[in-house]
Amino acid sequence: MREIATSVAKNPHMVVDAALVAAFSEAIGNGELAAACEQAANLHSADLAHLLGSLPRDEAEHLFDALPAGICAETLADLDETFRQELLEDAPPERILRLVQELETDDAADVLAQVDDELVDSILPTLADAAAVRRLLSYAPDTAGGIMASELVSVPPQWTVAEATEAVRHNAKTVEEIFVLFVVNGERRLLGFVSLKRLLLSPSDAMVADVMRKDVHSVLATQDQEDAVRIMERYDLVSLAVVDRHRTLLGRITIDDAVDVMRDEAEEDYLRLSGITGEVEHTDKIGRIMRGRLPWLMAGMFGAALAGTVIGIFEEEIRRVSILAAFIPVVMAMAGNAGIQSSAIMIQGLASGELWSVNLMRRLGKEVIVALLNGVALAAALWVVVAVLFAWGPGLGLVPPTQEPLRLAMTAASALFVVVLLAAAIGTTVPLFLTRYGIDPALATGPFITTSNDIVGLVVFFALAMVLYLPFV
Repeated sequence: MREIATSVAKNPHMVVDAALVAAFSEAIGNGELAAACEQAANLHSADLAHLLGSLPRDEAEHLFDALPAGICAETLADLDETFRQELLEDAPPERILRLVQELETDDAADVLAQVDDELVDSILPTLADAAAVRRLLSYAPDTAGGIMASELVSVPPQWTVAEATEAVRHNAKTVEEIFVLFVVNGERRLLGFVSLKRLLLSPSDAMVADVMRKDVHSVLATQDQEDAVRIMERYDLVSLAVVDRHRTLLGRITIDDAVDVMRDEAEEDYLRLSGITGEVEHTDKIGRIMRGRLPWLMAGMFGAALAGTVIGIFEEEIRRVSILAAFIPVVMAMAGNAGIQSSAIMIQGLASGELWSVNLMRRLGKEVIVALLNGVALAAALWVVVAVLFAWGPGLGLVPPTQEPLRLAMTAASALFVVVLLAAAIGTTVPLFLTRYGIDPALATGPFITTSNDIVGLVVFFALAMVLYLPFV
């Protein structure tokens, strides 16, 4: 354990780094598991989760199994889902029961969703909040109900501030973070809320009905979790009420849950932008990682084959005027780049909820104007480069002599202008089309947009070359 002690001395806050991971790995390998557990207990749950994810899988399992149930329970919520499921698969039912009993209802539901149904049926009756956990399990994981917690503080409007304050004290042990008190009537219909600050600053004999705010924001339990996060972001909320269609208070979503959703959605969109499907983590097994990447690689390969077929169709034209081949990379690159830029802007607007029918035409119009201006600027720049290079370049030995260099420049510039417009149109409309049919618009970018625009760009370039250039050489 000397290595761990040395690492801790250099890093008193126990932030997980390569040296600390190596020290724990060596201690576990040398059979010093008890000492490793003692040091691991000093880590924050998020850092312990990071440590477990960084250790070799068998060492992580040994350390996890040896740690007290209370420490492991806090860590479970910070582990990625795949790694957590693998740890739970090897854990005995008694161990899982002790872990779940230590968790809040939302985290308990997340854990139970990853174990078999028979074990869930045996564990649920032993939980103090069995009904709440069972209700949470009934919601899809990507809904507001799937990420809400049942632990909250609610008070009736006829209570005094003193009574409400006592309710906070009474629930302090079961509700981990108390940001607001929700005000409900006898049927638990949501009426308003009181912030903890306002509660502390109000006279103790004042009525809750007099100090509460009625402009309470809420979300239906069946709504998408992104809708809930969007509401919290827009109104700077740290706690959001979750209700049913009768406005009965079911639970709350706290800011830490919202941040987790933001991170997960951002990571998912980034992976899809890169052509990776599914939720792939660095701790996943090789087969799962490969399944997440291979589909888009296969699609990209077939797309490239189609682009190659387009080039093959114009093989005779390329053989006749070989200089046309020099412009293929330019056309393909600019088509892909322009398409990805436009699609990224549309996806950002769709994801943030800022793009709707009222301002859709204005956004589309702006994209058209930007595409026109960019197309003109790029076409003008390419015309100048090609005209100068092929008019005076042969005399300097930079390029081979070319017939009609100015007409070649006009052809290349015209093709680039049209390609940029078409690529922007595809990049703008495809995300809207996918959203219309309930498909994640992030799938519109990456290999899909790039490949489709490559093919369109090549067809446009060679078609214009056959009309504007080839008849004159």
